[in-house]
Amino acid sequence: MPTGRRTRVRLEPGGPLLVEGPVEVVTDDGETVTSDRFVVALCACRRSKRYPFCDTSHRRRSRQGMQRPEQ
Repeated sequence: MPTGRRTRVRLEPGGPLLVEGPVEVVTDDGETVTSDRFVVALCACRRSKRYPFCDTSHRRRSRQGMQRPEQ
């Protein structure tokens, strides 16, 4: 059902997908979850305990290939 309004989705490098809400998300197992928030963060790393919504678990992931500069 077209509304004439486009939904904006912003990809955050190493983070979630930010979607202008409200949203209705159908998960891979067929469950439908909703959020009425203005902007909704959807998990892209699948580490979230609130999946499909982001809980910032991606921040705890160690970055491979990144090394500290020598002092």
